[in-house]
Amino acid sequence: MAPTDSHQTVEATVRHVPRYGVLMGIGVVLGIIAAGILTMTGSFEKSEVLNVVYPAGQVFGFLLLWTVPAGLALGGVVGLILERIARRHDRVVRVDRETVIGDDSTGD
Repeated sequence: MAPTDSHQTVEATVRHVPRYGVLMGIGVVLGIIAAGILTMTGSFEKSEVLNVVYPAGQVFGFLLLWTVPAGLALGGVVGLILERIARRHDRVVRVDRETVIGDDSTGD
């Protein structure tokens, strides 16, 4: 049996979308940097109320619990905004679609 093929001309939309993983990763890194800056600028004096001194590592870890998810969310929001901006520059192009259906037997 001879292979059959068919040609079609269809329209397709070409769009540029941002890489969400990269943007969210940048947000996480910025969250870590923000936690480090906040830890370095904080004072580690004894509390008057509780009479406790929290070590810098513990403060850094607690700040990471807030700044990393905030940076992750901020990176996602930036990605959504960039996608909305990029949607204005979508292009519709005509493409040739070819479907080839062949016989699987090799004649052995």
